[in-house]
Amino acid sequence: MGEAPVYHERQRLELCAIHALNNLLQSSEITQRRAEEICWGLSPHSVINPHRSFLGTGNYDVNVIMAALQTLDYAAVWWDKRRSLESLVLGEIFGFILNIPSPISLGFLSLPITRKHWIAVRQINGIYYNLDSKLKAPLRLGGPQELRSFLQGCIARGSCEILLVVTKDVEEARLWINEAERLT
Repeated sequence: MGEAPVYHERQRLELCAIHALNNLLQSSEITQRRAEEICWGLSPHSVINPHRSFLGTGNYDVNVIMAALQTLDYAAVWWDKRRSLESLVLGEIFGFILNIPSPISLGFLSLPITRKHWIAVRQINGIYYNLDSKLKAPLRLGGPQELRSFLQGCIARGSCEILLVVTKDVEEARLWINEAERLT
């Protein structure tokens, strides 16, 4: 009996935040309608909502991701990139959401500019995967050392933000970072 396939939504419109959340959760939990409700809940009196594209095609910001995770009893913790990735307690981290630069292309033509793009990384059946919605399929990273190398590579390329996705209990007790670092 084989392992269940890894759930992987592919990129559509500017919905990478939704895809990153659903890929992280391994199911279609967050819909575009739900993301829109969150946006308007965050800025109910705005004529133009600052948490998404004014065109209505997505491009949701970090506030929408954090609010969506909170509705599911998770928390997002900003990773301080000055810290060593070795201080992460991976067993306490549900997954990662990264905001990375991504090249823009028109058909087969790649443009010399980038936009920010949300991706998810998560351990599934003991293996870490890059669940980027722009990939044709999940990319197997490997174990903890390969995960840390991947994250370090993203940081080294610059303009990358990392959110640790943890349960609320883990967030409150700061269990996602080793004990020596917790005290600083």
